[in-house]
Amino acid sequence: MKKVLFAAILSLLTLTAVAQDVALKTEGQDSAYVETIKARAQKIVDGLGLADAQKSENVRNIIANRYFLLNDIHAKYDKSQQDARDAELYKHHFELASALSLYLTEEQIDAVKDGMTFGRLKRDYQATQDMIPSLSEYEKKQVLIWLREAREYAMDAADSKGKHFWFDKYRGRTNNWLSARGYDLKKERENWMKRTAASPK
Repeated sequence: MKKVLFAAILSLLTLTAVAQDVALKTEGQDSAYVETIKARAQKIVDGLGLADAQKSENVRNIIANRYFLLNDIHAKYDKSQQDARDAELYKHHFELASALSLYLTEEQIDAVKDGMTFGRLKRDYQATQDMIPSLSEYEKKQVLIWLREAREYAMDAADSKGKHFWFDKYRGRTNNWLSARGYDLKKERENWMKRTAASPK
């Protein structure tokens, strides 16, 4: 009986949370910046193809609020305070996925993360496979694991340069690892370029 009651209460709390509208947290933000961020978040939401208008707005506001939060955190610290900045970023890192989980599936949350990081994960993963078609399933999995790590760091970066930095950093790690496993990356890249040039347009 207690288990049934607990389940009912949990279900009610979940439904209540979902039913609540998510407000934009624009206090202290420049109005032009707010409009820019709303448009950026809306573009990501449009890619999800959500049919429910209220759900779409809530998801957009969650994403926009994330951008506002990141902007505030990065503006608070200078270069000499990177440890404090990183600690605060980590403190809030998991809030985005948690908030989105009330409205989106895991696949859709992944799509939001890709939208916030310029789709680098999918592009870099595909490029690595195209460059080295002989990668084993184990090697492909490891490459994907590192790209996912890069995406998590990139999501908290201050700007586009910072986001690309993390993917480039992890690409270096991946290349070093593949080289250590016997791949001649220079030769693999040259062969890839030849295949690309020879393929029909």
